[in-house]
Amino acid sequence: MGRKNRIFGHMPDGTAVEEVALSGGGLSCGVITYGGALRTLTVPDRAGRPVDVVLGLDTLEDYRAQDKFLGALVGRYANRIGGSRFALEGRTYPLPANDGANHLHGGPEGFDKRVWTIRGQTDSSVTLSLLSPDGEAGYPGELAVTAVYALRDGALEISYRAEATETTLCNLTNHAYFNLSGHDSGPVDGHSVQVLADRYTPVGAGLIPTGAVETVEGTPMDLRTLQPLGEREFDHNWAVSGWDGALRPAARAWSPDTGIAMETLTTLPGIQFYTGNFLDGCPAGKGGASYVKHGAFCLETQFFPDSPNQPSFPSAVLAKGQTYMSKTVYRFSIQK
Repeated sequence: MGRKNRIFGHMPDGTAVEEVALSGGGLSCGVITYGGALRTLTVPDRAGRPVDVVLGLDTLEDYRAQDKFLGALVGRYANRIGGSRFALEGRTYPLPANDGANHLHGGPEGFDKRVWTIRGQTDSSVTLSLLSPDGEAGYPGELAVTAVYALRDGALEISYRAEATETTLCNLTNHAYFNLSGHDSGPVDGHSVQVLADRYTPVGAGLIPTGAVETVEGTPMDLRTLQPLGEREFDHNWAVSGWDGALRPAARAWSPDTGIAMETLTTLPGIQFYTGNFLDGCPAGKGGASYVKHGAFCLETQFFPDSPNQPSFPSAVLAKGQTYMSKTVYRFSIQK
């Protein structure tokens, strides 16, 4: 089938950035090669009308100017590493700080700032690749990454694979901002959310985990039942219940405005639920939409934040000769 691509813009060095249009399973989406970002995702509402449920921008210049990681593929290490350093095999590796004293989402020049290469595509899927050189952002080893976006059976599936020439860290995610009422519909206070986790990782200064993994029972982190979000604000990691490396449900969300429900499934041990607390200041969105604080939410599947410095957390170390693989599924349906 013919490639449904367009030139989205050009980097300062002249490198072309493409947008890939995909359709399948009743959904359609657009992915740009800058940051491998999910720019659009259209889902039918209860009346069958198409609704674009992810935040995105209309120009490459706006993507390069924003600091919200809108829709991007994030690496080498998603979320925060406290003190911008970690130790591995007896050596300490300093990292660039871009969140106060801490290292966030791979640093100021992470995978979200790189132009990914299209390695293959069909009408309903695209395979992107990126080669991160040894020492990039302070991480050891050359890391070869592929990410596959695929639409099927009412779901967007994102599959990741990576291999390194030296033992390193690898924690990849997607930073899509969802608003199931429509990307331009304002705050998500009216949504209902469920996180399928009995435990979470409390944080201290700079949102760095304390190292504890505590029960949600009796705390504001207890989202085990689907409940209205209201004006509550979150930017925390939950430990997915029953995690064993298999694909399993981790969270659900629902908009009463459209009837659109989204289930998030993952093979990873953690999920960050973030309510767009820092969205204000974002460039105007698609069609001139104003993206306001709490105008969307993120469900970022991941290894726990700061796991390299927390020995009790599941390990995000990728050994030389081993292969990192993970999968995230965002499955859509209509619910009353």
